[in-house]
Amino acid sequence: MSHAEETAGTRRDFLYYATAGAGAVATGAAVWPLVNQMNPSADVQALSSIFVDVSGVEVGTQLTVKWLGKPVLIRPRTADEIEAARAVALSDLIDTNSENSNKPGTDAADQNRSLDEAGEWLVMMGVCTHLGCVPLGDGAGEFGGWFCPCHGSHYDTAGRIRKGPAPRNLDVPVAAFENETTIKLG
Repeated sequence: MSHAEETAGTRRDFLYYATAGAGAVATGAAVWPLVNQMNPSADVQALSSIFVDVSGVEVGTQLTVKWLGKPVLIRPRTADEIEAARAVALSDLIDTNSENSNKPGTDAADQNRSLDEAGEWLVMMGVCTHLGCVPLGDGAGEFGGWFCPCHGSHYDTAGRIRKGPAPRNLDVPVAAFENETTIKLG
């Protein structure tokens, strides 16, 4: 084989590789927007977790915040509310599961529903588990917790369903204290 034939083969190989490389880059540039559109939008990512300042929330009152388009009830409970919730036997409950994303698979004992060990902080989704209404708080209903006036579901001071058509306790979202005055949801 002559030197000219070797050089021609090398040029041909270079053209093949250059064309294949350019095709790969062009394909990647065309496919990337299609794949990237499947990522969550910036507004959804911004709402996936929020920080809530609870420094101004008085014991026995309730703060309602919107997270992922739904109300979240944050309540520092009084000693009487905690005592009433802890005095309830599990056999008296309609739903014996905690429905707590922070403690999956646990029973509905008050200790498994509250955010802190002392049981003072209760953080729950403010959506009735019957048909998605927003229950009234501040000691409403027969059990001193929340009451859904739409269909008559009564929740106790731990957000557990006690009477009415709702099948489950109010859900507890993923939440944790970031510091003494800030709760992170999500």
